Amino acid sequence: MFTGLVEGRGTVHLLEKNGSAIDLTLAIPEWITNDAHLGDSVAINGCCLTVVEIEVGFLKFQAGAETLAKTNLGLLSPDDQVNLERPLAANGRLGGHFVQGHVDGVGTIKSIDRDGEWITMWFDVPEALALQMVAKGSVTIDGISLTIVESQPASFSIALIPHTLGVTTLGQKQVGSVVNIETDILGKYVQKLIPITSDGFNERR
Repeated sequence: MFTGLVEGRGTVHLLEKNGSAIDLTLAIPEWITNDAHLGDSVAINGCCLTVVEIEVGFLKFQAGAETLAKTNLGLLSPDDQVNLERPLAANGRLGGHFVQGHVDGVGTIKSIDRDGEWITMWFDVPEALALQMVAKGSVTIDGISLTIVESQPASFSIALIPHTLGVTTLGQKQVGSVVNIETDILGKYVQKLIPITSDGFNERR
């Protein structure tokens, strides 16, 4: 379980094909590697992966075919930066929202509107994901817990403060960039319990 509060950034050091999977080695801040153990979970751009090898300053992970199909990890290149978060400690503060690290799919940055130091971003997403979003609700973008400003049938917007732009990879993104999306788990359960018909109304109306 994660919160979507990014702890730091790592840098892609090495990408190696391994059949339909990839081995991903990241250069990681030492304060994370010093506390890492084999088998630990780490959210990389919001995708929960397992530590399979540890070296000083580096952690190695493996991403399978399903992960590559649902996330942007397969689009990474050496020297790209990624957002990092370790799992929530039992005595930790839940400052974001409940994030599983199970990416639902990807979205594409549609527009970037600047207002001084602030930025409003619009994202295009599959309608199935947009259906699980509401204005003022939570969404995870590349592992970052954010609040939805507007929600439309196949897109949504967020407002980014300078701090978020400075400590995460969103400040480096451009129009057309692909990002990982995880919708709020609460919205998924509500949708499961109250199915929506093709005309957009609740079946139990």
